[in-house]
Amino acid sequence: MIQKRIAQWAVMAAAVPLAAAGARRLSHTLEARRGPTGVTRLLTRGADLLRPHKAKRRRFF
Repeated sequence: MIQKRIAQWAVMAAAVPLAAAGARRLSHTLEARRGPTGVTRLLTRGADLLRPHKAKRRRFF
């Protein structure tokens, strides 16, 4: 049971940043080709929701 949870956590820890990066990259590519549209804004907003691009990293020292 706990191994299943650890496996789910590990997959999500890798999948969420990859999905955000993919959405952001797709948004930039589409915007470069066709200009800003509702789809590109939606992709960027979704990527920001999953993982903010300009999030400040915490320093522990």
